[in-house]
Formats: sequence, structure tokens, C-alpha cells
Amino acid sequence: MKTPLYIVMLGPPGAGKGTQAKVLAQALSLVHISTGDLFREHLKNETELGQLAQSFMNKGELVPDGVTIKMVEERLAKPDCVSGAVLDGFPRTPVQAEALETLLAQFDAGVKVVPFINVPDEVLVERLSGRWVSSSGRVYHALYNPPMVQWIDDLDGSELYQREDDQPETVRHRIKVYRDQTAPLIDYYTQKSLLVEIDGTQSIEGVTEDLMKAVEEA
Repeated sequence: MKTPLYIVMLGPPGAGKGTQAKVLAQALSLVHISTGDLFREHLKNETELGQLAQSFMNKGELVPDGVTIKMVEERLAKPDCVSGAVLDGFPRTPVQAEALETLLAQFDAGVKVVPFINVPDEVLVERLSGRWVSSSGRVYHALYNPPMVQWIDDLDGSELYQREDDQPETVRHRIKVYRDQTAPLIDYYTQKSLLVEIDGTQSIEGVTEDLMKAVEEA
């Protein structure tokens, strides 16, 4: 039987980690496990874990390890994960990384490679705080996809607004939380010779190409 392939994606908010995780999972025929998706699913189903997770997410804080670990453990136990998975948003702390090792050991498996999509803070703030949306859900970006008339929706003429998550001060807080709590994983996986740094300032296609190389070499 083929050895399961488990990949952990690392990168700060705005690095494109989620986009690349989906592309990678599709290319390798693996399950994409996003903690954001897991949280939303638990909340939709009104589980206790989901409601607890939401209370922390609303404040821009990371969800406590125990809650996240339990959600991921349930997901990894499902049959579609037998060939492996691309993990996006987990682990976020060394405690979670150790828990993942324990979980995967039950399947006689382990993490094979940890791509780290690195982007400077100033670029992240520019990417994330430039996003504006319409009441109809259309998304614009001040630099990359501006409306024809500043802060006005192209189609219905309604005023655009900025989600709280996308405001510069919230964005900086999210990046700080990431640096403080998640960055130690870089050292953790470097010591295990699993980390591969990817330049996240490239085009989406360039990042994908580097990711595929990293997986092939692993």
C-alpha cells in the first residue's frame, strides 16, 4: 500500500496559503483540510466545539489548541483521508504540531513536507487591508481590482464597505498574533528538516510551481 502523504502548509494571513493548499490538494488527489472550513461546519451544525471556536475568531484570536485538535482528529479519522491530506491552518502552535504527530502515528504515518509561504509584513498589510466589498458580495481591491468609481460598486452603484477583518489595525493585529504564536513552528519544522521556504511575493503560478517541486523532492 502506498504511504499516505501529509503536507502542512505554513504562512501568515494574506500569503495565499489557502489558495495554494486547494491547488496542491487537487493536483495530488488529496483531501484539503482547512481549519476555517472545519470551524464553519461545526458552527453551522451548532456543535459545542464550533460555537467555542467562533467566540475566539470574532476577537481575532487563535482558537485554543484543545478545540482545534479535537476537530482535526475527527476529520483525519474519516475514510477519505487514508491517502493523506493537505493541512491548511493546522498546526498553528508547537503543541498542535506534537498532537498531529501523535494523531498520524495511529495511521503509521507522519508529515512529509512543510512548505512555508513567506511574505513581508508590509506586503501582507497592503494585500489584506485593500479589500472592499459590496452589499451584494462583490469583492474589490484598492490596488489589484479597483472599482471604476472610488468606493462605489460597478454594477449597482451601492457604496462599498470594508469588513472589520480587513481594516488595517485588525490586519496588523492578525499578523502580530501569527508572528507571536505560529512563527515558532518554523523553528520546530526546520529542526525536523521538513520546512521548505517558498517566496510568496511571486505570481500565484510561480508559488504553485515551487510548491510542487518541494513536494516532489520530499
